[in-house]
Amino acid sequence: MKVLAVAYDPRDFGELATGVRDSLGDAELVFLAVHKAAEEPGKASGYSEKVFVSRTSSPESIALLLEKLISEEKPDIIVGEAYKNLRDALSRVAGKLDLPMATDVSSFSVENGKVKFRKGFLSEKAVMEAEIPKPAVILFLTRFTKPKEISPESQARIVELEPPQGETKVVETRPKEMGGANLEEAEIIVGVGRGFKSKEDLKLAFELAELLNAQIGCTRPIAADLKWLSEDHWIGISGKRVAPKLYLAIGISGSPQHMSGVQNAKIIVAVNKDKNAPIFKQADYGVVADLYQFIPVLIKKLRERKSN
Repeated sequence: MKVLAVAYDPRDFGELATGVRDSLGDAELVFLAVHKAAEEPGKASGYSEKVFVSRTSSPESIALLLEKLISEEKPDIIVGEAYKNLRDALSRVAGKLDLPMATDVSSFSVENGKVKFRKGFLSEKAVMEAEIPKPAVILFLTRFTKPKEISPESQARIVELEPPQGETKVVETRPKEMGGANLEEAEIIVGVGRGFKSKEDLKLAFELAELLNAQIGCTRPIAADLKWLSEDHWIGISGKRVAPKLYLAIGISGSPQHMSGVQNAKIIVAVNKDKNAPIFKQADYGVVADLYQFIPVLIKKLRERKSN
């Protein structure tokens, strides 16, 4: 079994290799490293013997590189994590080469020449299992896969590839405004939603987060519509998927789009004045209260406890 894996970030080497081998056993694994992963291809050592490296993040260029490597390497499965640019690139490849594709896959296996996969919907309330023929393209959710510790006996062989020029010409690239949030690594996250009446009121959440040594996350409207926080705080289907030890959701109703991003949280605590809010069905602990009354009291109690 041969797998061509696309690494977009350096940590993808370990996560994809672990996820693939947990699913398929001792598969032959070849990497294509792009974007930030192309800056640290040595991190593939121990996971793969060969790494193709191309310093590009363009979906069009990545798609052209994959077409070339699929023709040369003839993999059974092409796998990448669900980054926006990789979703774009792998979709192009699947369409052009007429390959079956499965997205947001949590696990997969190969039986009788077919790829069987599993994916969840509606915050994992519903799970679909299906199969597609090989060769297949898989968008794999590995953010909750803990890479296995390895001691590489030899360095991976690195093959440099020039980024191919597509038909689209990039005139200018402007980075999105980011707030420095690192939600994927956070052990505690304070999530904010539309229960907050103004941007200025978010200072309550930031004050609480400081006391808890937590990061601030938010729902889609807070980042995408109101622009109260930058997009690196956005949690959900179109944002980030996180796995903190504690997720404190304040003024969040609990839509499936948001809750799918926190389904791997160890403990969820919800604060909402609406006792019928959907989030209470998924929370481990719930507080039915007005956040403007409850959060100041909580902050006061935490300060008193710290001072003692």
